[in-house]
Amino acid sequence: MHPDWILLGKALCLVAIIEGMAYALGPRRMRSAAAMIIQLDDRALRGLGLAAMVVGALFLLLLV
Repeated sequence: MHPDWILLGKALCLVAIIEGMAYALGPRRMRSAAAMIIQLDDRALRGLGLAAMVVGALFLLLLV
């Protein structure tokens, strides 16, 4: 298997671990957050998603 695919797999596993920690440590807060997200309109949700991608990309650039 190509090393880049292995790295991608590891990154996705890390995402799953971090998301799982949020649900395990604060299930009530995660339900509350989900309820707030449901009430957002599509434009606001897209904006939040774009902002998260930009911040993630910036942090990634700082690490490389």
